[in-house]
Amino acid sequence: MKLYLLFLLMAGATVLSPGPGVLMTLSNALRSGWRASLPGILGIACGATAVATLSATSLGLLLASSALAFTLIKIIGAGYLVWLGLKLWRSPGLALQEPTPDEPPRQARALFLESLSLQFTNPKAIFFFLSVLPQFIDHGAPHVPQFVLLVLSYAALVLLIHSGYALCAQRARRWLKSESGGRTLNRVGGATFMAFGAMLATARN
Repeated sequence: MKLYLLFLLMAGATVLSPGPGVLMTLSNALRSGWRASLPGILGIACGATAVATLSATSLGLLLASSALAFTLIKIIGAGYLVWLGLKLWRSPGLALQEPTPDEPPRQARALFLESLSLQFTNPKAIFFFLSVLPQFIDHGAPHVPQFVLLVLSYAALVLLIHSGYALCAQRARRWLKSESGGRTLNRVGGATFMAFGAMLATARN
């Protein structure tokens, strides 16, 4: 499979960028600590796997049989990354939900289910799997092993990156909530997405 490293970079940037899943992980970690936030992180990873399966499998069949469809999806995917980068660049800082002193601890099952369902309404994940992931499938080779590798790689990145966010939540709280910290994080992420959009538009599968 070609361009696997590029896929990892794009997927990593997508997972790393501020969004609903990141906000949930940071908020859970601030409320209950790193260990207690792990069920929510697992829920986000499982939700991403489910969304990927629903979004990319049927679309992959279309791309395999139509060069025009592949080109259109490639343009849409590149445009989506650029749009996401511009939107992130112009976004304000993160709006973290602070814990309250009398707030009871949340059960692991509730955190998992909440995070799992979040991915089904997360446009960032849905559009990534619809417009970006299928382009990294080599249509001259069996599709299923490639698809499984890409989806599991994405899920592994979710686990690693969100765990890193949770570990850093306490130490980086002030910086993340500051105007300069939030702006810096958004602009670095925005520039990364715009660069990947340009790379995707010019890449050959």
